Amino acid sequence: MAADSPAHLETMKAYAAQMMKAVPWANELGLEVTTVERGCVIGKLPYSEHLVGDPITGIVHGGVVTSLLDNLCGTAVVAALTEFKSTATLDLRIDYMRPAEKGRAIIGEAECYHTTRTVAFVRAWAYHESKDRVIATAAGAFALNDPSDWTRPRSGKGEGDAAR
Repeated sequence: MAADSPAHLETMKAYAAQMMKAVPWANELGLEVTTVERGCVIGKLPYSEHLVGDPITGIVHGGVVTSLLDNLCGTAVVAALTEFKSTATLDLRIDYMRPAEKGRAIIGEAECYHTTRTVAFVRAWAYHESKDRVIATAAGAFALNDPSDWTRPRSGKGEGDAAR
């Protein structure tokens, strides 16, 4: 299936929606994927009192913004691939520009701009209405893992053998 075909994009949209429901923390946050295109994902995080980091101001906790961007980045990586591979965050740098405003949903956008055989590179933004006034930006690298590796027998008795 071609990566830009309508069937591939529909598969990626379905996967993105499933992923947000299957990842307990994303589900708890209420993260909703609204748009999936090849290598690009947009999502929305509705404001909720249980996400507040400062009860006096009602500002959303910075870790929530990080979680939003991390989940969208991983989903953007999958949307960039032509065959399914699982992802794991290797590195994620977040630059906070301003607090998310009380009572307002946060929009997140992530773009996978380059992939190698084993690593994908992403950038992302969190904002209210426009990327012209961002809440935070992110840049990261994600490991690409072939699911068939999970079932391959391993030789030796190394430390990692018990975990597989």
